[in-house]
Amino acid sequence: MRSLIEKLADVAAVTVTPFDASGGVDLDANAKLVRRLADAGVRVITPNGNTGEFYALTPAERRQVLESTVAAAGEDADVLAGVGLDVGSAVESARHARDLGVRMVMVHQPVHPYLSMDGWVDYHRQIADAVPDVGLVLYIRSPRVSGAELARLADACPNVVGVKYAVPDPVRFASVARDAGLERFAWLCGLAEPYTPAYWAVGARGFTSGLVTAAPELTLRMRDALRDGDFGAAMRVWELIRRFEELRGADGSADNVAVVKEALAQLGLCRRDTRPPSRPLPEAVREEVAAILATWNGGER
Repeated sequence: MRSLIEKLADVAAVTVTPFDASGGVDLDANAKLVRRLADAGVRVITPNGNTGEFYALTPAERRQVLESTVAAAGEDADVLAGVGLDVGSAVESARHARDLGVRMVMVHQPVHPYLSMDGWVDYHRQIADAVPDVGLVLYIRSPRVSGAELARLADACPNVVGVKYAVPDPVRFASVARDAGLERFAWLCGLAEPYTPAYWAVGARGFTSGLVTAAPELTLRMRDALRDGDFGAAMRVWELIRRFEELRGADGSADNVAVVKEALAQLGLCRRDTRPPSRPLPEAVREEVAAILATWNGGER
């Protein structure tokens, strides 16, 4: 599993799920988006994440998206498949991924309203035990999860290899990572480029990104700058993408997916359609996305 930990010290692109004019999944567009990322040098690709509208897809659609992604990525990128919901569904999805040759799955944060920490450990342990040859990355969005729970889970399940930490508190992250074992897992900033420099400074060596699907060169430039210890260069990228990410995060991240899809639509890469509870962007926001893309395409890259 050590090789997977090393692999995850990188950008993990979280892809959108394109829809066609009838509202179904556009697998051809999905394959082209995945191939574009792989050709750009992205080496970890996550289908069926939140940017992929995981909760708005049917089980059959999630399987189709994963199969399309695996085929399009080929040998050029590792697939980190999103799984979740009830234990049985997560296990079924993880086994499907394993059977496709996928070596890693990302387990979505449990959404059950009554969450105990013992139950959180048991939930992930049952999934890990069902696929002992697959590396698990845990998606943490709750500050209640401590380093102690992570260490306890890893003691029982050596195939837990990574943590996608999406609590907007780098101080809390630094404590959790050190209590759990900074070298024990791959630590990924799960809040994308706006938080990445801060989380990198305290120990994260990977990060997830939805923006990378639209502008892979910008995301990879930030990664390379951080690897080189050039925080000034990383922050120059941060300034370029700041407004785009502010639009995604506005109003409780209501338009998180729609902003990315709008950019992709304006680039001619897929339709802008989303499914409820996401929504089409208002015209004013669409115009602002166009202005941002013009800035990126005007020599700033």
